[in-house]
Amino acid sequence: MTSMESLIGLVNRIQQACTVLGDYGGADNNAFSSLWEALPSVAVVGGQSSGKSSVLESIVGRDFLPRGSGIVTRRPLVLQLHKVDGKAKEYAEFLHMPGQKITDYAIVRQEIQNETDRVTGRTKQISPVPIHLSIYSPHVVNLTLIDLPGLTKVAVEGQPETIAQDIENMVRSFVDKPNCIILAISPANQDIATSDAIKLSREVDPSGERTFGVLTKLDLMDRGTNALDVLEGRSYRLQHPWVGVVNRSQADINKNVDMIVARRKESEYFETSPDYGHLANKMGSVYLAKLLSQHLESVIRQRIPNITSLINKTIEELESEMNQIGRPIAADAGAQLYTILELCRAFDRVFKEHLDGGRPGGDRIYNVFDNQLPAALRKLPFDRHLSLQNVRKVVSEADGYQPHLIAPEQGYRRLIEGALSYFRGPAEASVDAVHFVLKELVRKSIAETQELRRFPTLQAEIAAATNEALERFREESKKTAMRLVDMEASYLTVEFFRKLPQEMEKAGNPANQATPNVDRYGEGHYRRIGSNVSSYISMISDTLRNTIPKAVVYCQVREAKLSLLNHFYIQIGKKEVLSRSRFQLKLMFPIFAIKTHLSFLGKEDIVLLLERWSTLGIN
Repeated sequence: MTSMESLIGLVNRIQQACTVLGDYGGADNNAFSSLWEALPSVAVVGGQSSGKSSVLESIVGRDFLPRGSGIVTRRPLVLQLHKVDGKAKEYAEFLHMPGQKITDYAIVRQEIQNETDRVTGRTKQISPVPIHLSIYSPHVVNLTLIDLPGLTKVAVEGQPETIAQDIENMVRSFVDKPNCIILAISPANQDIATSDAIKLSREVDPSGERTFGVLTKLDLMDRGTNALDVLEGRSYRLQHPWVGVVNRSQADINKNVDMIVARRKESEYFETSPDYGHLANKMGSVYLAKLLSQHLESVIRQRIPNITSLINKTIEELESEMNQIGRPIAADAGAQLYTILELCRAFDRVFKEHLDGGRPGGDRIYNVFDNQLPAALRKLPFDRHLSLQNVRKVVSEADGYQPHLIAPEQGYRRLIEGALSYFRGPAEASVDAVHFVLKELVRKSIAETQELRRFPTLQAEIAAATNEALERFREESKKTAMRLVDMEASYLTVEFFRKLPQEMEKAGNPANQATPNVDRYGEGHYRRIGSNVSSYISMISDTLRNTIPKAVVYCQVREAKLSLLNHFYIQIGKKEVLSRSRFQLKLMFPIFAIKTHLSFLGKEDIVLLLERWSTLGIN
């Protein structure tokens, strides 16, 4: 292994260790100096549809990133590339799936999506917790890149109104660190002055010392134009050279054109271009990867003394804290169990303080109900559903071969049922949004529980147990919220429609004064039907706006306050050996040592424990 491979590989392993211990870029939960922030890294920044994903795939030589509209990257992806011998087998491996070597990149793509959803839920929320992916291949250079969510300007359906600012804050938390190298991706077919990536990099790196500019979509520029002013540094000068790349076209992506072939076509494009031929040896994704790898090695070499100093300083700080809070753990199993339960109680107190307002974060749940849910309800497509054309179509289809005689009841019901189905989306989104907030509060609470800091394995156990509990709460909450919508569809409020004639009379349109020659099946008739249904749906919307938060709080927030760790306590009692716990506790402990903690368990669980102890011969 060369020196460069050793250095970059060492930083990769330190970054992985930092993530496992909860220290990563964009986090605000570290009382000690952040080792992650001291490590040189390359952060990939760009607006949505800037070609950011295509650049990464070209550097790797594989089609492995999720694609789609809107925000696809919702968690940072730490992409660690390792060059191997040409005869070695190429594979990918996730930090959260150690030992599983994946050779099918379609599986890699799906796992990135699944791991994103595991933390953020199936919403369009974002999270600063990174995913680590290592790729071992003879077709890459040794390099580490951090793919960040694409910058956006407006929220689309399903996104919180603050999503644009949330994404910018996350990206900024990475790139404003002095050890971060910025890879700013900008499309060549747009004015460089409007580039989101350049705008942000200019704010955090005004001198341009840490920024590498990349121009994508050179082949899509208007005929007769080129990007030489940018590539040669006349439009916007950086300390490092600009690099132009030509990504695969959408047609190539749809045809699954091999990335190696795409690299060759990119090289041919620059070599034969009358505009860029003289720059061909300094253009393309292959050159970009080599340039970044060499620069990253250089920066790591410069930072080694600082990294070493920080590690030593952190060790001293940890040892000092251990001396202050580190009472020895008793050898007695009962006392060890008592310690675990006390630590769990300390975490539970911090978590409840977040929910109840003693610490920040709980107000984000209220924001879901006060802003996100009403905004989602306002965006529902009722105008389209209750358009004159659709009302006439639905009512006519409901009548069948014989038109209605007095009131089109079946048409009313179909219109209402169709409209009510739209409420399922906002109801489910509210459940997922609160779930995401609760998971973030759990993460913060674990980090802020001082007593837990010396027990990282127990932290992981608590995190896993709480995530399982929150998933159960979410499923129950989702069922309840869907029932609320379904109940509205299963039985309509008849009194509302019975009052309609009275409302018309109050408005000066008594039924007995209606002109006899008015066409009952004319435009006015259908408009009135649409208006009546719209009023009814508005009433239901107001009802669900109040009842959905009640269901979510009852099923998720209330349960999280009352029973977040209950299942974990039961599992502690059931296990003969806590093999994953630092304490290596055995079940065979004296009853007197846990009597004060039986309040955590239900009657049936206590009976189960006593039966278990009796089989072990414990009195």
